[in-house]
Amino acid sequence: AGAFGFRKAGAGRRRPGGAAQRRQRWRSDGRALQKLPVHMGLVVTEEEPSYADMASLVVWCMAVGISYVSVYDHNGIFKRNNSRLMDEILKQQQELLGLDCSKYTVEFANQDKADEVLNCQSALKVLSPEDGKADIVKAAQNFCQLVAQQQRTHTDLDVNVLDNLLSSTNGFPDPDLVLKFGPVDSTLGFLPWHIRLTEIISLPSHLNISYEDFFSALHHYAACEQRWGK
Repeated sequence: AGAFGFRKAGAGRRRPGGAAQRRQRWRSDGRALQKLPVHMGLVVTEEEPSYADMASLVVWCMAVGISYVSVYDHNGIFKRNNSRLMDEILKQQQELLGLDCSKYTVEFANQDKADEVLNCQSALKVLSPEDGKADIVKAAQNFCQLVAQQQRTHTDLDVNVLDNLLSSTNGFPDPDLVLKFGPVDSTLGFLPWHIRLTEIISLPSHLNISYEDFFSALHHYAACEQRWGK
């Protein structure tokens, strides 16, 4: 996991200037990067998650052009309180994206809205530990049931089959980049099956995070060379 400098707490989360100027800058920043993650994971290992700061991160992801965003905390606080997080995201969409907010949608994991996820410009899933190892166990049980019913054979099991059986990421590609926030040197159960090739960047905290810190992480990702095990 990569790590780099972080401005001290209390730093302003938004640069001076009007909403239109900010939106133009964010779109320009996204286009200027050599590569942009298609799916970004935001993993909070801190004990006290901030809805406002997480909403800012999600909206920035949308603004620079990231198509899929996953939010995760190891206590499942965001998922249990997803309506509160939704309200904060919608509030910041209106404030920061203005009329552009109609282009974006929010979808929560384990709800049957795969078509909505695939057809929208940008989509979000809020995950908890039950969407990690527990989802793999459930997928394995479902496969065994198919074998028992003679709809599958044990030789059918491969990476693609297991991917299709996992419900927590239905419609989402594997994460290209994970931003991990907090002092814990672990992703604490975030999608263990899906992050085999994921770039992981560590930041000290998501509290009072600024756009500059967020974009620095994207710039670090764009500059890194991924050898895919070679």
